[in-house]
Amino acid sequence: MKKKTWLSWSSGKDSAWSLYRLRQEPDIEVTGLVTTVNERHQRVAMHAVRLSLLQAQAEAAGVPLHVVPIPSPCSNEAYEAAMRRLIEEAKQEGVTQMAFGDLFLEDIRAYREQQLSGTGITPLFPLWQIPTDRLAQEMIAGGLSAVITCIDPRHLAPTFAGRTFNASFLDDLPKEVDPCGERGEFHSFAVAGPMFRHPISVTVGEVVTRDGFVFADLLPAAEAVR
Repeated sequence: MKKKTWLSWSSGKDSAWSLYRLRQEPDIEVTGLVTTVNERHQRVAMHAVRLSLLQAQAEAAGVPLHVVPIPSPCSNEAYEAAMRRLIEEAKQEGVTQMAFGDLFLEDIRAYREQQLSGTGITPLFPLWQIPTDRLAQEMIAGGLSAVITCIDPRHLAPTFAGRTFNASFLDDLPKEVDPCGERGEFHSFAVAGPMFRHPISVTVGEVVTRDGFVFADLLPAAEAVR
């Protein structure tokens, strides 16, 4: 029997590559993608991707999407209450594992493990401690394509917003920036790769600064030409 697994899905490259990696495991079946969405703006939390594009990703991946609405701003108490409801839903669906695309931040992993402790759901970390320079190259060589949706201007110039995650992007990163942006230097939206049945067509719209971050607004390609 394959173990039913839900994947924490940020819409970015790391969660997309986690899906690809998990599908290589013969005893794992990914039966759901889980994403927190700002209920006021209907966008993926932090990545600021439109809900319609998130839904397009889930359709391309062929995996049901579970949207977790959270308020804006969201207190830790509100977030944890939303997660508890999600865990109960997962247990009712027979889920025994929850996967996360975390790479090396020990405090984040410990928090995930603490939240799932005693629930009967085991946390998985399919990309854990893969050297991020190697992982970034592996993603690109494996056919993953992503667009940079958000950057922290304390670490990267605003011109990085809206760029494609590729070899040229990696070459242009300052040496102190993690190649996968694991410390929050940048976030992305996966548009193509072996985890999808077909690419998601997007156009980069307006680039804006909000709450101290620079965001590139991604539009569905069909909507952008109207």
